[in-house]
Amino acid sequence: MAFDDYAQHDALGLAALVRSGDISPDELLDAAQQRIAAHNPALNAVIVNADDWARRDLAQRRAAGSECSGVFAGVPVLVKDLLAMVQGLSTWHGNRLLQARLPIAGHDSEFIRRLRATGALIIGKTNTPEFGLTPFTEPETSGPARNPWDTTRTPGGSSGGSAAAVAAGFVPLATGGDGGGSIRIPASCCGLFGLKPTRGRVPSGPDLGDLWSGFAIEHGLTRSVRDSAALLDAVAGMDAGAPIAAPFQARAFLDEVGTGPGRLRIGVSTEPWLGQSVDVDCLKAVEHGSTLLRSLGHEVVDIRLPIKRQAFAEDYLIVLAANVRSEIETIAKLLRQRARRSDYEAATWALAMMGRSFSAAELISAQHRLQALGRRIGQQFETIDVLLTPTLATAPPLVGALQPSAAERFQLNLMGALNQPWLLRWLGGLQQMADKVFAFMPYTPVFNATGQPAMSMPLHWNDAGLPIGVQFVGRFGDEATLFRLAGQLERAQPWAQRRPRL
Repeated sequence: MAFDDYAQHDALGLAALVRSGDISPDELLDAAQQRIAAHNPALNAVIVNADDWARRDLAQRRAAGSECSGVFAGVPVLVKDLLAMVQGLSTWHGNRLLQARLPIAGHDSEFIRRLRATGALIIGKTNTPEFGLTPFTEPETSGPARNPWDTTRTPGGSSGGSAAAVAAGFVPLATGGDGGGSIRIPASCCGLFGLKPTRGRVPSGPDLGDLWSGFAIEHGLTRSVRDSAALLDAVAGMDAGAPIAAPFQARAFLDEVGTGPGRLRIGVSTEPWLGQSVDVDCLKAVEHGSTLLRSLGHEVVDIRLPIKRQAFAEDYLIVLAANVRSEIETIAKLLRQRARRSDYEAATWALAMMGRSFSAAELISAQHRLQALGRRIGQQFETIDVLLTPTLATAPPLVGALQPSAAERFQLNLMGALNQPWLLRWLGGLQQMADKVFAFMPYTPVFNATGQPAMSMPLHWNDAGLPIGVQFVGRFGDEATLFRLAGQLERAQPWAQRRPRL
């Protein structure tokens, strides 16, 4: 396969070529490695190259007679270096301590086991911020990932390495996780399709239960809608001991992609729920999307959601901070050492300190308030089929633009050294940084709290040639409607031919 031909196919297309005998998995691995070698130095998307591991895996499959079986047979894929455990590889979570100390995984997580059962070949791990805490990918461990559309800009986060790799054609599919928009944000920044499934749709076992108290879920970033649907078909469903399960899906999600959605009632909101303003590029993207929807026969109506900015941000931060503190204490027990500030980035440590300062009652109250919001939003979705919003409030920012300022870093380091979390809360320093982040991503976290499925679609590019995504949100458990709508929009306005110039 020629160097440039490889990147023209989606994952299902490559697998079809493997099954027909037109191409071998070895040739696909070679093509993927060629592109990584040529472009990863500029993008820093792949931080662990597991080519040797992948070729051993392929040899074992051949010996077992399963080389060309599965929906993604022989297709190279990349795995986000967070949550997902791949037997034989380590997982850093973007953290310097784990990079140095964590042992090699002794088993696959259930998500990875199901992914590998499709015949996909895992060829490496992608860059992610520490514990996936930021909507940009600039960890101190491995440095910033960069956007293939403009390497001065972020590919988003926390699945930024995965998004940059897919947009650059390293692989047609890479895994991601979404706890506040971490699939949808990089999909918007990199011109890709990114779906956050319904809470409980995808397994988190065998080691974990609810991720970030139910906020987070794993899935993938793809160039085509059908690849995302096929991936969800492959990985969806309860695993043993799961704390929650999404509603049963009667048909394959892949079948939904080719099925017309009928006439939908689509609500539109551009109010920046967690921010203050929205750039004109993002408003134009929604306007363009609304026009396209009307041309396809859908009813498009304005809608307002009952979201109170400050209350939501505070409750979300309480839950997140508590989970970060728990994660740091779990790591300390795993490695049999006390938690040390020097082992974590300043903002992560500050968030963990804040998590220690909240009472159990404050955490439960925050969760109850977010659940109550989910009830109110769910009631509004009884009047619409789908909600349309901008995915983000701006085009992809410059690398470093969302990082804490020098003054904020000084405050974080000082509070960490003093070890007085109450003082950090009193000064409001972490809240100020959170406000800056929420201003960039004022739409996505709401649906991590409600658990609803949501997707970012690349329907618009601005005058500078940067992709601007729009977000579609479905009712809880209703990925089917989203996939039917996404398939229709993809056919009406294809985007696969738009590629960054590398």
